[in-house]
Amino acid sequence: MLCSIAILIFFAVLANFIAKQIVVRGVRKAISKLKFINQSLFAQHSVIRRISNIVPAIVIMNGISSVPHLSSKMITLVQMGAQAFIFLTIALAISEFLNIFNLAYQRNPNSKNKPIKGYLQLIKLMIFIVCALMVLGTFLKKDVFTLLAGFGAMATVLMLVFQNTILSLVASVQISSYDMVRIGDWIEMPSLNADGDVIDMSLHTVTVQNFDKTFTTIPTNKLITDTFKNWRGMSESGCRRIKRSLFIDQSSIHFMSEKEQDKLKSFILLNQYLDLKKSEITSFNEQLSNQSVYNQRRLTNLGTFRAYIEFYLKQHSGIAQNQSLIVRQLQPTSEGIPLEIYAFTNTTAWNAYEAIQSDIFDHLLAITPEFGLKIYQAPSGTDMKSLAHAVNDAV
Repeated sequence: MLCSIAILIFFAVLANFIAKQIVVRGVRKAISKLKFINQSLFAQHSVIRRISNIVPAIVIMNGISSVPHLSSKMITLVQMGAQAFIFLTIALAISEFLNIFNLAYQRNPNSKNKPIKGYLQLIKLMIFIVCALMVLGTFLKKDVFTLLAGFGAMATVLMLVFQNTILSLVASVQISSYDMVRIGDWIEMPSLNADGDVIDMSLHTVTVQNFDKTFTTIPTNKLITDTFKNWRGMSESGCRRIKRSLFIDQSSIHFMSEKEQDKLKSFILLNQYLDLKKSEITSFNEQLSNQSVYNQRRLTNLGTFRAYIEFYLKQHSGIAQNQSLIVRQLQPTSEGIPLEIYAFTNTTAWNAYEAIQSDIFDHLLAITPEFGLKIYQAPSGTDMKSLAHAVNDAV
């Protein structure tokens, strides 16, 4: 009996050697001659080599019955074990093939718009469930369909077990159908502290690499149930919004004198504006000649500064002139009057965007005193010390 088992093992090893060293190599050489097949993908995931593992299992399954003096139970057990191994090997081979298919699909430029990794994971899950049923049916000596009928009564339990999988599948279909998220999109989800680029989308999770180089894993169904911001529209438009305010000290706002107007006429951007406004105000005031001087229109330094900012932005090379450009005065606050700039840069690159925005506000902060205006700033410790010294000196 031991001699027969040794011979059977020898033939199984020999069949394994022939299958892997001759058949697999021959098939690989034949595949290498096909130009449309990516060789690196097949090198990473060897489907053929995994399928070749079936050969020794078939030899053992068919040859174990020829070993003398073995009980029928032992023969049946070995055959069932070999058959279960064959089922598992086929399932793993199909899984490897799906991995190759996914890698090949990801090399397509359109794969970022329609990722299929989640769907392939669902197919793998179904394959392994069928494999498990077939293995279970082999050892129980029952048909797979009989087992499926028995599992019908456990449908409720299975729904609970695979609840997350079902929710993730539905979410994946909705995300793909409505094109909500793609690989490479910059998304922002404050509820989960996610702010960065999407680098992977699977059935259950979406992985985001944040700008601080950390990773956030978002459950796929959260993209349907929770709110998030996708910055893809900004990237595709080629421009990025500036929405920022200067807080003007209200006590520095006043009507401009003729001397101040003449001084600001030296600004090229304001020369025509001041002349136009002056003639407009003069014409208006002539109609109110019998009214009090307080009822007449006069130029203010804040209005002139607002006009200057608008002219300056229209001349700026970093501002997209085909987009909205607004300089507006917001509701006064305890911190001053917000003078908001609403415009768009002509680039979405982070460094360039921040440089353009900083250059604009550097210039505006520096030129504000030329209009007789002051930027509001809360009193600091140094201000309090200066005030205390002034009080002591006065005393």
